[in-house]
Amino acid sequence: MANKTQIESKSIFNFEQCLKCSICTVYCPVAAVNPAYPGPKQAGPDGERYRLKSPVFFDESLKKCLNCKRCEVACPSNVNVGDIIQAARMQYSQHKPGLRDRILASTDFVGTMANRFAPIVNTTLAWGLTKSLMHGTIGVDKHRTFPAYTNQRFETWFKRNAQASQDQYSKHVSYFHGCYVNYNFPKLGQDFVKIMNAVGYGVHLLEKERCCGVAKIANGLYDQARKHANININSIKKSVQDEGRPVLTTSSTCTFTLRDEYDHLLGIDNSSVRDQVMLATRFLFQLVDQGKVKLAFKPGYKRRIAYHSACHMERMGWTVYSTELLKMVPGIDFVMLESMCCGIAGTYGFKKENYETSQQIGAPLFEQIKNAHVDCVSTDCETCKWQIEMSTGVPVENPISILADALDVEKTIALNS
Repeated sequence: MANKTQIESKSIFNFEQCLKCSICTVYCPVAAVNPAYPGPKQAGPDGERYRLKSPVFFDESLKKCLNCKRCEVACPSNVNVGDIIQAARMQYSQHKPGLRDRILASTDFVGTMANRFAPIVNTTLAWGLTKSLMHGTIGVDKHRTFPAYTNQRFETWFKRNAQASQDQYSKHVSYFHGCYVNYNFPKLGQDFVKIMNAVGYGVHLLEKERCCGVAKIANGLYDQARKHANININSIKKSVQDEGRPVLTTSSTCTFTLRDEYDHLLGIDNSSVRDQVMLATRFLFQLVDQGKVKLAFKPGYKRRIAYHSACHMERMGWTVYSTELLKMVPGIDFVMLESMCCGIAGTYGFKKENYETSQQIGAPLFEQIKNAHVDCVSTDCETCKWQIEMSTGVPVENPISILADALDVEKTIALNS
């Protein structure tokens, strides 16, 4: 029998509020295409009632969960269904991370090594032979396209080209850039600095930054995830509490992990700074909406852009901030895509056993994008970008990069001086 402490610890997820209505299962993208997954109701609240009695009731099929949180968005009783499933995996799973899982989860280590030999790494990862070898040995699916690595990290660019000028501004923010910006696509970070400087804010890096930990949580490296989370939270606290700087991000998943997963899954108290960690589009929209800053855009800017709302973006309820900012650009022909999961879920879609499920989940979204006939898709999630670009051939850009491209910098600076 479960003891009182165990039951109380589970109560934070509200599993006892489940009405067994099965709405979560209806909205689950995995249950819709993979009959081997029992669905969030059975894997979550139903299963938890049994697991509290004995761990023998844990089922390893829970690893098929995407952790997309669509079940939580759909739940009328505010049950943290996805958290129940992830917490059960953390507590009861006997599966030990293999070499593939450790490689996929070690974003800082792999990124640092890959940056040093970026041209060679990018070429090698694109070879069919390399993909076939990884498919047959460590279980990374041969059909998956890898994101390219840059030969200069964002942190290096920032320290060389931007850091010295940031103290001239009267208002300041810190930037949690994340692994994708640092190792794969520093231009997004550069675009963020460009916009924030134009509206009168200096940008600073955190004292120390590690991967947000979402890949480590997903791949069973929980001790490492907690270690890195503590480093990040201590740096965020210094920024917010000691330096008076809110912490902005350009990744919806990084934001969601820092704000919610640290507390719910890793047991790290972030309550003192949680509200000061936010997506850049939310921060910027609020400034514009409150009349604190003004944006000016280039005349003649014309693009047809579709917006894809990433799953963790929907869980936070922040889609409106990115979409409203994009709609402010006069030359954008805006298309709002129907809410659908793209299927990649970070490292999930890279795994051989998950690839088919991943692509089946994303198929309706891919078809919708192809039929929209747009110049590009915009989304706040980098792994959604990889999945959509690979599966549709349509380029994908973060809203921040689109705004930076459309922004008339000189006029914006003048408006905010």
